[in-house]
Amino acid sequence: MLSVRRGLKAVEFYQAAFGAEVIFRMDSPEGRVVARLSANGAEFWVSDESPEHKNFSPETLGGATTRMLLISDDPDAAFDRAVKAGAAVVVPMGDMYGWRLGRVVDPFGHHWEIGKLLGES
Repeated sequence: MLSVRRGLKAVEFYQAAFGAEVIFRMDSPEGRVVARLSANGAEFWVSDESPEHKNFSPETLGGATTRMLLISDDPDAAFDRAVKAGAAVVVPMGDMYGWRLGRVVDPFGHHWEIGKLLGES
């Protein structure tokens, strides 16, 4: 589960950046959201941070504690789509470590490595 500030905007970003589909979504009267998303068959959850439950966003912590790895058949297109949707480039797309790989940080502070193993079709 990714803790974020501005959960509604985060769901919209992940839809635009990764083509994520909403599998489940619950909105609170206060405007908080918890959503289960699926991007290319990979599921993840997004929730507004809740300090009362010790769930903090990278924005609150001043950095992320994890990185997500999104495997894509066309990592260059996926990377470009994420940047176009508002992600910032951390490591440009390139061939490294036997992978076609690049890294972005989303507007909510989460880092995403986007790539595929070289030699896979």
